[in-house]
Amino acid sequence: MLPERDSLLRRLHELRSEHRDLDTVIARLEDSLHDQLQLQRLKKRKLKLKDEISSLESRLVPDIIA
Repeated sequence: MLPERDSLLRRLHELRSEHRDLDTVIARLEDSLHDQLQLQRLKKRKLKLKDEISSLESRLVPDIIA
């Protein structure tokens, strides 16, 4: 279980890093009014990353029986 957890944590770190990088890129593109299609694609990628991050986080949190 530990190697799988380490792998998930590594992937989670990579996704969060890419998500932060996209924040920066999107902010710069919005400020300079560049290609709207590219901006839209980046925002979709950011949303996809957010979904993947949420999914990984939920896999890392143990189920708690109430």
